[in-house]
Amino acid sequence: MNRGICSVNRFCGVMGAFFSVISAAAIAGSYFLTRNSAVVWLELLFSTLMLLCAAAFVAVLRRELVLFSDSLCQTMDNMLDGAAAPPVVYGDETLFCKINHRLARFYEVMRENRENIAKERAGLQELISDISHQVKTPMANLQMVNATLLDQPMPEEKRQEFLRASSGQLEKLDFLMQAMIKTSRLETGVISLDKRMQPLYDTLAAALGGILLHAEQKNIHVSVDCPPDVVLSHDRKWTSEALFNILDNAVKYTPADGKIHVAVQRWEFYIKIDISDSGKGIAEKRQGMIFQRFYREEEVHEIDGIGIGLYLAREIVTMQGGYIKVVSEVGHGSTFSVFLPCG
Repeated sequence: MNRGICSVNRFCGVMGAFFSVISAAAIAGSYFLTRNSAVVWLELLFSTLMLLCAAAFVAVLRRELVLFSDSLCQTMDNMLDGAAAPPVVYGDETLFCKINHRLARFYEVMRENRENIAKERAGLQELISDISHQVKTPMANLQMVNATLLDQPMPEEKRQEFLRASSGQLEKLDFLMQAMIKTSRLETGVISLDKRMQPLYDTLAAALGGILLHAEQKNIHVSVDCPPDVVLSHDRKWTSEALFNILDNAVKYTPADGKIHVAVQRWEFYIKIDISDSGKGIAEKRQGMIFQRFYREEEVHEIDGIGIGLYLAREIVTMQGGYIKVVSEVGHGSTFSVFLPCG
């Protein structure tokens, strides 16, 4: 900035000297041509006045330039520090106001980017904390089983029992990793949904195929009411994944000899898929929390699961322009309603 001021001062000095030389030459020429001293004095007075006016103009211009540059630098420093937004000036078309409006827009972009980075950082920290918490228990169990197998002699039957327990913990870790990979790919857009006009019946059949064996083991009756002609634009693989996660939860939390009913209805703008069970139900105050990542109610920790299925289901449905609604009452089961756009 000092170099800029010096350059301006040097330019003004050169121009002043050039104007003085031109004025002197003009005065000398007038004297030699007219030999009239009055004309010479008039020209000298005029030249002096012009030089003073030019000097005053340059001084005012320099002062305004210095004030403008100082204000601009101060505004940019405040923006970089995040202290305050540039003051918005209305009703003026000066150069400073034009630049100020651009700076205000730039500041808003910077602020939004800073907030997004902070949210992403907080989300990453939360994700790492959640993963650490979920991995801690199976890892501790595996270490305990491994130490027991290495340090203590035991009959073959007992050893097989420990190996089965170890296998169960490994399956839980593998399921957690697969669920996290699916979630991260959806959230980061690595996997884009392939929406096509296709029957919902086949998608629902694929989801039901994943839970029928478990339901049969618990003697849970599963009934389905889905018209075969229901066609909508959706991604079959990921929609089946979402429906499977909801159905899998229904089987897990429905006691033996219970019931699960799936009903599909065609609405004006949505296809509604109701998945009802005769399970334990969900308290109203917790119904907004069950879609959080890794959320599980304290009283169901003895049931296998990591609390990511409903979160993943909601993400998949939301990415397709739909939503999920839950209606439940403790002791009277739950109904999860999936709404997918007809188009």
